[in-house]
Amino acid sequence: MSRKVIITCAVTGAIHTPSMSPALPVTPEEIADAAIGAAEAGAAIVHLHARNPTTGQPDQTPEAFAPFLKVIKQRSNCVINLTTGGAPTMTVQERVRPAATFKPEVASLNMGSMNFGLFGMLNRFKDFKHEWEPKYLGNKDILFRNTYQDIEYVLTTLSETGTRFEFECYDTSHLYNLAYFLDRGLVKAPLFVQTVFGLMGGTGAHPEDVMHMKRTADRLFGDKFKWSVLGAGRHQLPIAAMAAAMGGNIRVGLEDSLWAGPGKLAQSNAEQVTSARRIIEGLGLEVATPDEAREILSLKGGDKVDF
Repeated sequence: MSRKVIITCAVTGAIHTPSMSPALPVTPEEIADAAIGAAEAGAAIVHLHARNPTTGQPDQTPEAFAPFLKVIKQRSNCVINLTTGGAPTMTVQERVRPAATFKPEVASLNMGSMNFGLFGMLNRFKDFKHEWEPKYLGNKDILFRNTYQDIEYVLTTLSETGTRFEFECYDTSHLYNLAYFLDRGLVKAPLFVQTVFGLMGGTGAHPEDVMHMKRTADRLFGDKFKWSVLGAGRHQLPIAAMAAAMGGNIRVGLEDSLWAGPGKLAQSNAEQVTSARRIIEGLGLEVATPDEAREILSLKGGDKVDF
């Protein structure tokens, strides 16, 4: 049998702003439809943020998530992954609330603090509908705080829920942080390690960066992890192709990239999932179903969530 590759789709996130793309989901209905469309295109996991439906600002209140969670669960068998990253301007207590409330199968967890630079986007995008957008993007003083105390807070807060984690690692130091928590017994295998490339403040998107992160994870975790990649912006599909050929899984979606090609905005999250699927199947591999992803990652099942 050919290897199964898990596609995660991050459908909206907290990086891009509504004025950048008409395809970026903002309202609960748009987020639900985008997630379901991505799942129908082949995503086993959908990674979810919420937004204010009027302004499009990131909103990490459980009340913002509730309207679309039940809809997605009713209309799809996909694995639902709730962010604990929220936005880099939020406290960890704010960021963990949706996962603590709804007890999803998977929650994301950032594995280290970092400078967070979005201001480069102002070189491309000039016209904004909302006053908050250029101020948010232009902030050169963002420190995305994820201290050992913060990480332990998320782990202990969610420890009784059966939720497992998408460990987002933006640099090799984050892999070492994860190894620390594994050694302490606060996390358990199989680790779902999402290595992130091409975001300003994190590691780069050169093939050598990808190989270095993979080599480091192999050395630290051996057979205790499942590897996935996230390439920001134009790096999304080249890094996805490289990782799929190297035995990894793939994350795509409008959270991470607005593009479907050079100068061409993606029309939907489903379009990006379809492109990732073509890469996987072109390599003679198979796309994992949601239930196959649950088995690969040892998840608790969609019947054990609180939504």
